[in-house]
Amino acid sequence: MSTANKQESQLHNQSNSALYDCTTFNPERKNSRLYNDDLAPLQPEQRSWGWFSIFNVWSNDIQSLFGYTLAASLFLSYGLNGWWVMAAIICSGFIVMLMVNLTGKPSVKYGIPFPVLIRASMGINGANLPAILRAIIGIFWYGVQTYFASTAVAILLTIMMGSSDATFLGLNSTAWIAFVIVWVFQIMLFWAGVEPIKHFLNWAGPLVYVVMVILMGVVWYQSGSELLPAINSIFASGSDYTGTSFQAFTAIVGTMVAYFAAVVINFGDFSRFLRSEKEMRLGNLVGLPINMMFFSFIALVITAGTLVLFGEALTNPAEIVERVDALPLTIVAALTFFAATVGINMVANFIPPAYDLANLFPKHISFRKGGLITAVIAFFVGALWLSFISKIGIVGFVNVVGAVIAPFFGILVVDYYLIKRQHININDLFSDQPDGAYYYYKGWNIRGLIAFAVGAIFSIATVLVPALTKLEGYGFLLGAILGGIAYWLLMQSDAIKPNQASDFR
Repeated sequence: MSTANKQESQLHNQSNSALYDCTTFNPERKNSRLYNDDLAPLQPEQRSWGWFSIFNVWSNDIQSLFGYTLAASLFLSYGLNGWWVMAAIICSGFIVMLMVNLTGKPSVKYGIPFPVLIRASMGINGANLPAILRAIIGIFWYGVQTYFASTAVAILLTIMMGSSDATFLGLNSTAWIAFVIVWVFQIMLFWAGVEPIKHFLNWAGPLVYVVMVILMGVVWYQSGSELLPAINSIFASGSDYTGTSFQAFTAIVGTMVAYFAAVVINFGDFSRFLRSEKEMRLGNLVGLPINMMFFSFIALVITAGTLVLFGEALTNPAEIVERVDALPLTIVAALTFFAATVGINMVANFIPPAYDLANLFPKHISFRKGGLITAVIAFFVGALWLSFISKIGIVGFVNVVGAVIAPFFGILVVDYYLIKRQHININDLFSDQPDGAYYYYKGWNIRGLIAFAVGAIFSIATVLVPALTKLEGYGFLLGAILGGIAYWLLMQSDAIKPNQASDFR
């Protein structure tokens, strides 16, 4: 090797050493109760994700059937000018981008998933609390998204074989067949591994965008030239919201942030696969605020168009493509909506619970076993969605889900950036020795538990207590802020001084 090549190689190795602190991990110090190969730090050579992969994570999330339905319902729920609703959705994109940049950075640096990272703040045993809560939420969402994906498949099956009138739990035989097909397909995709899932996302995301633009064009053409002027007033009627316009705007922002809450908390499950922090930031920028600007405009035009064309608002795009009287578009759209919904279900609601369940009993539950447990439980959630679970209201459901885990965002961010000063002892994350940095009290950080309780009680109350209904939609943000502040105050006596930071490398 030439001298120049040797110098270049040395510089490259030094750069990797500075960026990836996972290289300091010593497998010989691991404890089998806390470790398996799926939870181990990913080394630089094991990472293959770039910004486009992260962009497509968000594209599939936003453009999934549930994501579109939520956005469309926000245009209808608050009696607000359509352009202002669109602005609120874009604003939420910037907020979520900032949040995931914070939670994703440590996993890029150390190559570890969320349930391992949270051990630093909650303790090696205390981390099981956020892990199990996140797993429950992920499993719940997984079942819901499976149902939504099945509605697209049901359209195709109805075209081919018709449908029956007899129903069970609100679903006819065609819908049940579609539900089972989607459920089995997702298990097969998960079993193939993370790389095939990445490739699936990379083609599903752009294809859904193409179909959404075509659908928007068809609806716009059929609605006529008066559609855009009508957007100023068409959503004002039929809303029973009594708050001010400012309250409506901020409630929409809060609801959209809450929708992404689960992914915000465990974004490290995906960012650990990225080649660099720069790739993460670019993917989040293009995938969130920029992506949501185009998406919200498409949702705005289509939702307004359904009011003009059909005299009623249709919030499920699968139903919209059924009604536009264009069979080729219906078939292609149904396939792509199915793909987008399955894609985000894999990333946001299948992979995280698999990690979280593996974190509970690493010695006995692997990543794949965790995924199978997730799929089995989620089957019943999805089966009950139409007949029971959906009756509680889609916006309220999103806000309650976000409120439960909100404090962990504040705790994680405050601990990593203010208490630990961005330095973690990677080996002690897998050690249950009493002298370990994250052993705390028998493996539990009592201060972290108290901070979680403070934030969670208040954020859930903003959704469930009638006297606090004016704070509807703010549950996640308030819970995150309160949890973070409470944690910082409680941890002051144990805070790491700047000159001690090197001890945590």
